[in-house]
Amino acid sequence: MSLLPEFDNEMANTRKTLQRVPDDKFDWKPDEKSGTMGWLATHIANLPMWATVTLAQDSLDMNPPSGERFQLPKASNREELLALFDKNAADTRAAIESATDEQFLQPWSLLNGGQTIFTMPKVAVVRTFVMNHIIHHRGQLTVYFRLNGVPVPALYGPSADEGSF
Repeated sequence: MSLLPEFDNEMANTRKTLQRVPDDKFDWKPDEKSGTMGWLATHIANLPMWATVTLAQDSLDMNPPSGERFQLPKASNREELLALFDKNAADTRAAIESATDEQFLQPWSLLNGGQTIFTMPKVAVVRTFVMNHIIHHRGQLTVYFRLNGVPVPALYGPSADEGSF
């Protein structure tokens, strides 16, 4: 699948970023409207799992009318965070690698309480709501790092803290 090289690169950059989350800053947030650093990092660690869910089924109801609300695993320190991310990234890589073009073109829907929020081809979900979503939040996390004196990793080029990749 042609998506794998991009996925592998983004997961390597994401792991490099998550490795820097300090245990003593999990509860830090820049303001009252923002999530904590631990919440943001855990959200990033969980995002690869959405591709596995997307490729395995045709929809997901976040709050099914006749069942329990969809819950994601939580991490309380960097060790748990990296274990969660590593499992999700490995499972997702295997799901992408084994998926056919036909599977990627099938529609997938996100629902809440039985109501459809959106429907789009599975490949668009993987690209937009997984890959781009991770990149977006990874950028936010690097701002959290800057505000806390945590060195920002070189991702697509040198950072102010690292002169090389």
